[in-house]
Amino acid sequence: MRENILKGFKKFFGYSEKVRTFFSPGRVNLIGEHTDYNGGNVFPCALSFGTYGAVALREDKLVRMYSENFTEIGVIEFNLDAIKYEKEHDWVNYPKGVLDVLMKNGYNIERGFDAYIYGNIPNGAGLSSSASLELLIGVMMDELFKLNIDRVQLVKYAQEAENKFVGVNCGIMDQFAIGMGKKAHAILLDCNNLNYSYVPLELKDLILVIGNTNKRRGLADSKYNERRSQCETALSELQKILKIKSLGELSIEEFESNKHLINDEINRKRAKHAVYENQRTLKAKEALNHGDLVTFGKLMNESHISLRDDYEVTGIELDTLVELAWSHEGTLGSRMTGAGFGGCTISLVKKDKVEDFISKVGQGYKEKIGYEASFYIANVGDGTREI
Repeated sequence: MRENILKGFKKFFGYSEKVRTFFSPGRVNLIGEHTDYNGGNVFPCALSFGTYGAVALREDKLVRMYSENFTEIGVIEFNLDAIKYEKEHDWVNYPKGVLDVLMKNGYNIERGFDAYIYGNIPNGAGLSSSASLELLIGVMMDELFKLNIDRVQLVKYAQEAENKFVGVNCGIMDQFAIGMGKKAHAILLDCNNLNYSYVPLELKDLILVIGNTNKRRGLADSKYNERRSQCETALSELQKILKIKSLGELSIEEFESNKHLINDEINRKRAKHAVYENQRTLKAKEALNHGDLVTFGKLMNESHISLRDDYEVTGIELDTLVELAWSHEGTLGSRMTGAGFGGCTISLVKKDKVEDFISKVGQGYKEKIGYEASFYIANVGDGTREI
């Protein structure tokens, strides 16, 4: 891949001297969905596919960027002295945001650069191509200008770029998993305080398979805001008696003893998911630390059922993929991953059954939904780095 990136760079920018290459992964969340904004834990890992970049410094303040994924847009140019959000600059607004945040925080980026970008994260799948690109640019700048930015701080800057410059109100999980990823490990991350621990992901004779419904997640934004406010209402009603700042602070027992304080039955279901799902992340860590993949698979299944019945963010496409996975003999566990209403599933499948799994689940999905799903083998890789 490195050779292809260098060739692409030379083709578009006409030179090949002093070009450096970088890679930034995608991410998938193994368990712990819709827990982040409820003060709970998430449990993601970095993937072996992601975003590649070749970059070389210039002598002026001009930045030129080209992406093989957006060939119709061509080369986008801007000056470091005049960084502003421009709709027609499309994907380049993410790198611009990172540059803007770094410079506003006093980092000296005094020269422009040429950058060639290629990503193999499926577009619109919810595997976080935007955060992958943000960390790619952040690490490039850190290395090229010897900025010595603490990696967790760089992760925060990337999130700030997306929140404030691009205007997308994402949590910290995507950038954290991508920036801090570790090969053959998942990350248990507490979204309240960014305390984290690496958990060994020794899959032995199993493999992670991502299934993309290929349904664009049109509903996700409006429903996301609705779920968030339902959980906030439930929290405020619990706070009349309980001294808590978030639903993530509650044990299952505490929730069950006090759920009568939540007046609305739907809000009660939403809060139940947040509390139970958060506890599932802790059980998942325990299971993986003991190499107990059967229990881990069961927790994945329970997570999907909760997202389907209590949080109601799945939909027919995700449910179909998951139920077909559950019915396959090679599956230990399967669930939706991401915001919901489309996007992807993640399944834990026996290696020797993977081809049959993809064939049968894919066929069943097409028969019921009318179009094909896509499948990817998910190897767990390191975070953003120079290659």
